[in-house]
Amino acid sequence: MSYAERRERLASWLRGEALAACLIEDREGLRNPSLRYLCGHPEDACLFVLASGRTILVPWDANLARSLASADEIIPFTDFDRDVKAAFAAIARREGLSGRVELSGSTAHTLVEGIARASDAAIVCREGGLDQALAGMRALKESAEIASLRAACAVTNGILRSLQASLGEGGERTEAEVAQFVERGALEAGAEGMSFRTIAAGPARSFGIHAFPSYGNGPFGGEGLSILDFGVLVGGYPSDVTVTLARGRLSAGQEEMVGLVEEAYDLARSLLAPGRATREIALAVDSLFRRRGYAMPHALGHGLGLEIHEAPRISGRETNASVLAPGMVVTIEPGLYDAREGGVRKENDFLVTESGFETLTEACILRLP
Repeated sequence: MSYAERRERLASWLRGEALAACLIEDREGLRNPSLRYLCGHPEDACLFVLASGRTILVPWDANLARSLASADEIIPFTDFDRDVKAAFAAIARREGLSGRVELSGSTAHTLVEGIARASDAAIVCREGGLDQALAGMRALKESAEIASLRAACAVTNGILRSLQASLGEGGERTEAEVAQFVERGALEAGAEGMSFRTIAAGPARSFGIHAFPSYGNGPFGGEGLSILDFGVLVGGYPSDVTVTLARGRLSAGQEEMVGLVEEAYDLARSLLAPGRATREIALAVDSLFRRRGYAMPHALGHGLGLEIHEAPRISGRETNASVLAPGMVVTIEPGLYDAREGGVRKENDFLVTESGFETLTEACILRLP
């Protein structure tokens, strides 16, 4: 599906909601990947989508926009003195927008009020609404998006294999060395970069869900449990995996945690199927942990797309109404953490298909002597 086709889907939604237009804004402090989804421009711009289907892009970097973006019209932000309110007022006046115009529900209330004062349009800013419509569109990946996700996962798998061989050779490693090994491998394989800050936590720090700092100069891969959580970006789309390195003779508690996470992972994987409520999968894993006297302090997984965490959510919350459908790409990442024993997590990426699922990544709990 082309950018124009995506925008027409959004325009159809606008017409169904009796909206004259919407404004997609991306800037520092308010990132919105739906900008890139709708026009290809990566960041720092405003995109006006009218109910007619007409689009106007107002970028901070006009040269970059003319190189990368798809829109009916591109007007440099400098034409409006880099002021969103001025841009909105001018475009609303020129396009005759006097009806309802929706902004993202995350827009600061001061900006909403300023835009409302700057034009005759009736401003709509609500929870759900535009944000929910775009999240639903983005959750179902098209063939080009799936190709980018596959490419990111292929790079990740290559790094995982190289890393396993390197760690198996023995020798002392620091968290920083492991993180830099991963990040260098991503760039050498042609990735845009990392999809989030790499987390490399040795046995002394693996008890943290997301260790802080994410890595340091301490030892990684020594006796006990170490966690490595990373992902790469290809074409704007990410991978997200977690490897646990279990080295040497583990304590009874560590062995129990490792075995239980493996069991939980296999259970969740067995339940992945189109039409399955994601809350059902999460509750099954939570129940397994609870029966054994454990509790997982984070969600079981999440969708992958232009954001590292997007719809669908895989959690046991009562408000979670997500249902798996073909074209969704999700993570499964059960984990357990103990202040004394350390932590263990196993995370891989999956594509939901018409008949079940496809495993895209090869992360594991790696046991070394």
